[in-house]
Amino acid sequence: MDKTTQTDEEKKKKKRLLLILLLLLLAVSAGGLYYYFSTKTEPVQVVSGDYLPDTKGAKKMNDKEVKEAEQKAVDASKFNMVIKSEAVFETGDSEGSLYIQNPVENGYPINVVIRLDSNNEQIYSSGAIQPGYEINGAKLDKKLAQGDHPATATFDIYDAKTTEKRGQVQAGITIRVNN
Repeated sequence: MDKTTQTDEEKKKKKRLLLILLLLLLAVSAGGLYYYFSTKTEPVQVVSGDYLPDTKGAKKMNDKEVKEAEQKAVDASKFNMVIKSEAVFETGDSEGSLYIQNPVENGYPINVVIRLDSNNEQIYSSGAIQPGYEINGAKLDKKLAQGDHPATATFDIYDAKTTEKRGQVQAGITIRVNN
């Protein structure tokens, strides 16, 4: 029976050891769960930045002031191009009757470039024309042969303050060289 007693005792030891291991595993699991749920933090909402200050001297615009401001914005967005549809030159390298105007109402400086329709070759560039200025006669940058030359005048529109290009419009023009 000694053998039976020994095996029973060994079985009891194994059961105790297994029970201790299970209790230890249970304790570690419980501790892990407690740590996980007790240290879980809520996200903190941070509010930063500037806030609108109180009103001091501002006043509400009346209807007349609102209309004037709106009209000023509309006027600033308008553009009128003025160019004579035909420019006549006695010879291909003489001054001719080229007429370009930048009306004072435009409010934007312009540069006008004329290119032949046949080959897109640039034959004239006006340089900057401020509002209220005009070109009344000019010489072409390229000598042209006798005859009528269909061309396109491109008005490049620039911002007066930043000198950045704001847009462009085009118009057809005929360049006539008599001799």
